[in-house]
Order: sequence, then C-alpha cells, then structure tokens
Amino acid sequence: MSMENVWVAYRSMTRDRTVTAKSVNRALIRRILGYGRPYRVFIAAFLVTLVFTSLLSVAQPLLFRRIIDQGISVGDSRLVTVTAILIAIIAIIDAGFGLVARWFSSRIGEGLIYDLRTEVYSHVQEQSVAFFTRAQTGALISRLNSDVIGAQQAFTSTLGGVLGNLISFVIVLITMFLLSWQVTLVSLLLVPLFIFPARWMGRRLQGMTRQSMQLNSDMSVQMSERFNVAGALLVKLFGRPADESANFSGRAVQVRDIGVKMAMANRWFFTALTLVAALATAVTYGLGGNLVISGVLTLGTLLALVGLLAQLYGPLTALSNVRVEVMTALVSFERVFEILDLPPLVREAPDAHPVVPDPLGVSFNEVWFRYPTAAQVSLASLESTAREDSGQEGVDVLRGISFEVPAGTLTALVGPSGAGKTTVSALVNRLYDVTEGAVLVGGDDVRELQMQSLHGAVGTVTQDAHLFHDTIRANLLYAKPDATEADMLEACRSAQIAELIEALPDGFDTVVGDRGYRLSGGEKQRIALARLLLKAPRIVILDEATAHLDSESEVAVQLALDSALIGRTSIVIAHRLSTIRRANQILVIVDGQVAERGTHEELLAAGGAYFDLYEAQFAEHVTAD
Repeated sequence: MSMENVWVAYRSMTRDRTVTAKSVNRALIRRILGYGRPYRVFIAAFLVTLVFTSLLSVAQPLLFRRIIDQGISVGDSRLVTVTAILIAIIAIIDAGFGLVARWFSSRIGEGLIYDLRTEVYSHVQEQSVAFFTRAQTGALISRLNSDVIGAQQAFTSTLGGVLGNLISFVIVLITMFLLSWQVTLVSLLLVPLFIFPARWMGRRLQGMTRQSMQLNSDMSVQMSERFNVAGALLVKLFGRPADESANFSGRAVQVRDIGVKMAMANRWFFTALTLVAALATAVTYGLGGNLVISGVLTLGTLLALVGLLAQLYGPLTALSNVRVEVMTALVSFERVFEILDLPPLVREAPDAHPVVPDPLGVSFNEVWFRYPTAAQVSLASLESTAREDSGQEGVDVLRGISFEVPAGTLTALVGPSGAGKTTVSALVNRLYDVTEGAVLVGGDDVRELQMQSLHGAVGTVTQDAHLFHDTIRANLLYAKPDATEADMLEACRSAQIAELIEALPDGFDTVVGDRGYRLSGGEKQRIALARLLLKAPRIVILDEATAHLDSESEVAVQLALDSALIGRTSIVIAHRLSTIRRANQILVIVDGQVAERGTHEELLAAGGAYFDLYEAQFAEHVTAD
C-alpha cells in the first residue's frame, strides 16, 4: 500500500465519530450547495480530473502485465520498448492531471475560504456592542479560521475524496475481478482484518487528539493573557513571574507527554496498516503464484493484481467512514452558519436617511432601557462560561428619562456609579436601542438614521481610549483616511500633543504599542482627542475622559477638551469640577432617572443630590482653589 493510501486511511479512521449522531439536514445541504454555485465550472472540471486520474492509475498495472506476458515472456523487445514508453507517457499525463486537480481544488477551496471568511467578518462587524461583551474573542477567531477551513473541505477534501475514492474503488475492483475473481474475493475477505484494528486505534487517537487540543488551548490562553502589556504588568506588580513559569512548565509537560503518546500511537497505527497491507500482498502472491503455476493466471496478471491491490484498501477504508467525513464537514458549516444566522441587535432601517446638515441637538423622550439577555445578542458556543438565561428580562437601567441638549450647548451627566450615565451616551451613538421611548438627534429618531451618517456626526472619547498597535499616523487616519499631514498636525496642536509628536524620532510614524501602552495615560487621551478633532463631529460625547489622569496630564487634556467642545453639542460624563462648572446644564442621574437638573450654582443652592455629590467628590478641589 502506498503512503498516500495509508494517509487516506489514517485521516478517515481518526475522525471524531460522534458527529454521526447528527442527522443530515436537507436545508443545510441546499444552503451549502449555494456557496458552491459560483465554482460549479471548477467543481465539474475537478471531478473530471478525478475520473481520468482513477483510469490512469488502473492503466499502469495493466501495461505492466502486457510487458511481461506479451513482451518479456515471448521475447518481443519492440513491444517491451513501446509499452515502457507508453507507461512513461501515462505517468507524465497522470502527474499533469494531479497538478491540474490540485489547482482546481485550491481554487475552489481558497475561494470558499475567502467567501465565508469575509462574510462572517462583515456580519460580526454588524453586531452590537452587547455581542462583543459576551462572545469570547478566541471562539470568534476559531470560527473564522478552523471552522471556515473545515467547511471548505466539504467541497475539496470531502467531495473530492468521497467521489475520487468511489470512482477509484469501483474501477479497481472491476478490473481485479476481470483479471481473477479468486484473488479479488480473497482480498476482500481480508478487509475486516484491515479495518477493525484501524478503527480501534483511530478511536484512541481521537481521544488523545481532543486532549492534546485542550491542553494546547490552555497553554495558549495563558500565553496570550500574560504576553500582552496589561497581563505582563500585573504579573510583575504582584511578583509572580516564578509562579507563572512553574504553572506554564506544568502545562508544557502535559503537552509534551501527550505528544509522545500521540507520536507512538501514530507509529502503531501506520505500522499496523502497513503490516496488514503486507499480509494481503503475501496472500495475493501465495494464491496467485499457485494459480500461475497451475496455468490459471499469467505472471503478468499476478503482478498487475498486486499493483491494483495497493490501490484497493485505502479508498475502501475511507469509504467505510464516508458518513464521518461528510458529517464532519457539515458540522463545520453549521458552526459558521450559526454566526451568520445570529441577527444583529441594532439594525439600520431599510428607509433610513442621513443626519440633517443643520446644527444638531439631542433629545431623550421618556426613554426606558434594559440591557438585552444573552440569548438576544450572543451564542452559548461563543462564551467560555455560557449560562442558560433564567427567562427574566433584566432590570431597567433607565426609567422614563427625558431631557434636551440644545445644539451647541454642553450638558454634564453626574451621579453615582451604575446610575445609567454611560448608558445614556451609548444610546446617542445607537450602540444599543431604547426599550421604550425615543432618542432624537437633530429632531430625528436615531433608529431612522443611517448608521454611518449617525456615527460620522457623533464622536466619543472614553476614559480608556483605545489605540491600535500601529503608528500614530494610522491611529489618527482611522478617523479620517483622507486627512493630510497638515490636517493631522492642526488636530494635534488643538489636542496639546503636537510638540510631543514632533519631538519623537519617527514623528507620526512612531508605533504606539499594544493598546497604546508605550504612551502615558495623558498622551493616549490627547491622541484620542486629536483623532476626535480630525473626525470633526457635530456632537461630542466625553465619558470620563480625564478620570484617571494625574494633575499635569489633566490640565493638558482639559485644554484639548476646550478645543474639542467649541461650537459642538456636547454631553460630558465627568467627575472633574472644571468641566461640570461651565456646563449649560447638569443632569443628576440616580437609579436611571433624572433626579435634578440645573446649572452648577442652581444645584448647589438646592442642597439636594448634586450638593451631596459635590461635597463628597469635589471638596478637595474647592480647598485647592
């Protein structure tokens, strides 16, 4: 048996057989075939090459038979020479068909990977923020990599393998029966001796493979969590490098040990298959040799049978597990479709229109909001610690909230943690949709506006502004890809960060590191503000943008904020006194409702909830003044 056929048997026998418990869904099959429709010409050509390859693989043993029986045995040197040349030509043609088949297979497979991967990525991008708060990043990446590749194998490895093996098996079996029904029958009787040991070893390998994947996954998770800046910093701050090394060493030992077991199991598997194939060859030679001696067979026929026997067991073994092969591919498709079938929580209306060009105000009209349940936004298979929902709809975070932010004015939101301030800002951006009521931007319900237009009109800076692991230039251009160097420089000057950038050796081409960790907190915030200014939104939302900065950084960022807010409708969630004091109105949010509203002086004079917050949070600043 050739190594290629041994590998076919190995791959078939070591598939996870638990997938056979699933039933074949006809609707799923039709949907899968839809993805193959753009490649139907390539698929047809691929199948044609498989037929020709199978025919050529049978032709060679028959030509060897001709050389021996009609050439060497009778001394016809001309026939030997011509047949040998024909065998060489067939070998070249067979190699050519192999290359062509591989090209068609790659073209189909890589095309499907591209189609599925881009479709899944685009669909995930349309999901709401709630989806990303629950879904595990690694699980999503796995769908885009492992499952997409597994799905494309339905059209390449599985489709080509099943049909190719079927065609090859039928042609080889018919040819062998025509040459000698006795030898063929004995060869088929040896099939159980070939298949059963392979199945037994295959099941053992399945278990070890699952264990190895889990152990490698655990080790990878530890590395990914400890090798990013935040994880590495935590390890050092708590003095745990030695403990981490010991923990990793323990995981690595388990990976090493299972690797040794799998290596030995694989060797036993291949050795067993090779030995059984050798036994079948010996039986063929023994029986066939006696038939040659008795004159029933010719020597050339015997050698042709031995050659054909090497092409019989591999396809036969794979076909015995065809349901496992097919269901494995279907499961990968199901996992991909599971993502594609998850509807986005926030969708753009079919008749959505752009934001009006006029100055924009923001209004909340009797807004109620509760965060969606897990079943509404995510999949249990994408969560590392998925839990079944209790059926409760959750608590209302906002309860009948109403207020107006006139165009060009500044409104500050204050209140205790968990009161619903950040939720208010998320509803303006339409990161979530209200449960009841309406959020208006420029007089239009945000649910009636085009998403891209709305996000272009609204700019947000949070207390932990995210920067990509890229250059300062790339992070700035993310807001406005067509911005010029002069545009970026002007935005950075307004954000009080231009001097620092100009002092850097690489200037705008300086790489900021993972999440911007090469920069200080104040520098990150000012670059984030420069990015906001470059975007030039008409509505600005600042969600505690200065919450965790030192005094010096706060002063620089506050100067940048002054530039960012000029002439813009602004909603500021902040604990900093300087920002709150100059607000046109301050809303005190308590338990999802507007408890108080007014200017800084009016609310202090009222002596209510704002006064209590002021006393608790801002007394130190007043003393400093």
